[in-house]
Amino acid sequence: MKRTEVGSYQQIMDAAAVAAFLDTAFPKDTRPVYGRVSTVAPGYAEMRLDPTEAMLRPGRRVSGPTLMGLADVVAYAVVIAHVGPVAMAVTNTLTMNFLRACEMRMIVAEARLLKLGRRLAVVDVRIWQDSEDRPVAQATVGYALP
Repeated sequence: MKRTEVGSYQQIMDAAAVAAFLDTAFPKDTRPVYGRVSTVAPGYAEMRLDPTEAMLRPGRRVSGPTLMGLADVVAYAVVIAHVGPVAMAVTNTLTMNFLRACEMRMIVAEARLLKLGRRLAVVDVRIWQDSEDRPVAQATVGYALP
């Protein structure tokens, strides 16, 4: 794995390594529900999700639990990209703001590290569809590190 550093964040896993780790960390049948890793960079990770019918709520909108799961997994992806493959990093907080309806089409989730300490990480997640200037949701996710 190539180590990349920008500012105070050292990226130690690339997108392929993060995706491979997620495939082993989550049950095989659930991985497609959480999207696919598309980009990992210093302080940043991006995942994409093609929603299915099972992810919809009445009104044919993507459900809140689906978006919360995506936010949690992309936050986990950015954390492990910078601390290494740590299966026991766990979510300790997740605050979600739903900003507009999420349609049944490609969803992009971007995670940016706000703080990466020895015991805690804080991540800002923006979820959008057609334009990153019009997010459908925003989350702040905290992780406790072993």
